[in-house]
Amino acid sequence: MDYKYFPHTEDDLQAMMEKAGVKDLDDLYAQIPDAIRFKGDYQLPSEMSELEVRDLFEKLGSQNKQLTCFAGYGVYDHYTPSVIPSLLQRSEFLTSYTPYQAEISQGTLHYIFEYQSMMAELTGMDISNASMGVSWSQPQDP
Repeated sequence: MDYKYFPHTEDDLQAMMEKAGVKDLDDLYAQIPDAIRFKGDYQLPSEMSELEVRDLFEKLGSQNKQLTCFAGYGVYDHYTPSVIPSLLQRSEFLTSYTPYQAEISQGTLHYIFEYQSMMAELTGMDISNASMGVSWSQPQDP
């Protein structure tokens, strides 16, 4: 078995299966009915951009039954580009302090300033507002 992107060797896989008490992958998935197991290769092109991959999986996902999310507290289906976590982890925006301490405000103020400057430049306007009184704290149980 050769999985291009898995770092596990055959010995690694065998050791994991022994620990799980199974002799092979078919035993591992034995509780999944054979009728619903996928037996084949995914028909993915060899090269795609992030948006093309997302579009492909959006089309596949549209075949699923859409359910309503009742999680609340702002938990809802939304799109976050994959670059966002990388941008948020840039050191100039981070400190080791909690949001209630003044030091983190410097990072927050810095990225708000950068955003406002970029938006003013993009729109050709003299000023831009980015701070709309958003609360960064987690909701508390009553």
